[in-house]
Amino acid sequence: MEKTLDGLLDFDHEIRNSKEGGFEKVAGNPLRYPNYQSLLREKPALLKEKLDQVEARIAGAAARAGRKRSDITLLAVTKKFPAAVIQEAYDLGLREFGENYVQEFEAKRVALAGCTGARFHLIGHLQSNKSKKAAEIFQVIQTADTAKLARRLDEEGRPLDVMIEVKLSSEDAKTGAAPEDVPSLVEAIGKCAHLRLLGLMTMPPWSDDAEPSRPYFARLRELADQNHLPHLSMGMSHDMEVAIEEGATIVRIGTALFGPRKKD
Repeated sequence: MEKTLDGLLDFDHEIRNSKEGGFEKVAGNPLRYPNYQSLLREKPALLKEKLDQVEARIAGAAARAGRKRSDITLLAVTKKFPAAVIQEAYDLGLREFGENYVQEFEAKRVALAGCTGARFHLIGHLQSNKSKKAAEIFQVIQTADTAKLARRLDEEGRPLDVMIEVKLSSEDAKTGAAPEDVPSLVEAIGKCAHLRLLGLMTMPPWSDDAEPSRPYFARLRELADQNHLPHLSMGMSHDMEVAIEEGATIVRIGTALFGPRKKD
């Protein structure tokens, strides 16, 4: 009977106690011990390999733009992935993680109590009625888009880093402040004693080609410059290089690290 990876883990004791002629045996079928160990290590090794590939892409884009790799934060987007995946990424050195849903992350965070120094960013749309819990469990809210939401977050009395989400596309599904509202929102957040405004974030329309994202990234950079904001959260797995070339200081990477997510 064929065993899945989980099955092999469950029958580890059988393997360790059933040797014959230099081979290990599972349910009577010989399996080379080195191959078995390689299979057990497949997922961690795969994430390490993908992380190395992402790091090379970031470093390459930074070099082409005349920037330092240290100027760019890799935000690992773990939406729809279990706490064990976050722990694995943490063990590989990642410290900044992005989540889309307050309730989903609330369920994961108990298992992540040992991840000292990790910072969790909310990168999904935040409704005002969930601001209390969001301020409690996240260190960064990247999707502040109204003065009302900023005040609600501030009322919780916890130090919190925030970014203004800006809607630069005409897509109905996209959320964020209008570009013309950014100055007043910057001013409103500046009056919130517990909030520290880092910069702006956006999500351009999806395209398989990275290049169509460039005008949106360039526009966000212009808005940040006009409002004297240092950070730009923009760029994902498919267009991170273009984002970095246009000034991104935070890239939000999910698929390139963890593979496709389950559909919502």
